[in-house]
Amino acid sequence: MKILHASIVLIALFAGPAFAQDSGSPHINLLADGPAKTPEEIEKAKEVERAYKDTLKTIPNATGPSDPWGNVRSEGQPKASAKSKAKAATHTSQAKNVAPKGRGPSGSTN
Repeated sequence: MKILHASIVLIALFAGPAFAQDSGSPHINLLADGPAKTPEEIEKAKEVERAYKDTLKTIPNATGPSDPWGNVRSEGQPKASAKSKAKAATHTSQAKNVAPKGRGPSGSTN
């Protein structure tokens, strides 16, 4: 009897989603195309696009790279640029961390 009840429950569980996909239900397209735009709406959209592009042209170009930490640095430190950073990166990658001959870690001669 338990097997019969379990099989009925399983059939009901599997039949629910299958029944929801039944082709007998009415087909409703919720994403139906709206009415076509009128010539006035098309002209208004073109005008808005033109105004947007004109506004973009009035934005000034950046004069150079900004340095948000420029006020934090002391005057003795050089300002880092993209070229010097790239140059420093290649030099540090090629440099070897080897102590000079005859000197120990404390700087005294052996």
